[in-house]
Amino acid sequence: MSAAIIQLVSNWPPELATLVLAMVPIIELRGAIPMAIVVWQLSALSAFTWAVVGNIIPVFFILWWLEPVAQWLEKKSSAARRALEWLFNRTRRKFNHNYETYGLIGLVIFVAIPLPGTGAWTGALAAWLFNIPFKKAVPAIVAGVIGAGIIVTLISMGALAGWEWLIK
Repeated sequence: MSAAIIQLVSNWPPELATLVLAMVPIIELRGAIPMAIVVWQLSALSAFTWAVVGNIIPVFFILWWLEPVAQWLEKKSSAARRALEWLFNRTRRKFNHNYETYGLIGLVIFVAIPLPGTGAWTGALAAWLFNIPFKKAVPAIVAGVIGAGIIVTLISMGALAGWEWLIK
């Protein structure tokens, strides 16, 4: 799926491609920023900006629509109910300790750590699962996305500099 999305956006303007890739779960800005810098040759600032904006956009929809969609799915399908329960339990397991220990700072840290299974999508899901109010969840997730964006941009710039040094 990810390869198909990357192929789809490869002929788009780099800024739009970066924004869209950052909106995609799993890829998020962790994949969009390196693609923007290394493949599409965007500046680090441009890659960071477009990826952060793209990564934040889905957060609003997740927080607004997750509850009504989950309730509708649970009513319509026992398989969907079981899948949602699995997803909810998994997210609670991964995030519960951080949230109990650190509160909203735990959400920021969870979103900011650029590892698989963390990020804006999972952070929004965790905020919903832990009933964090929208007005508190959004700033925490945005702060985490900015933190992750800084980390990934710096890593991408370092990797690019190392690659350029290697091939000279």
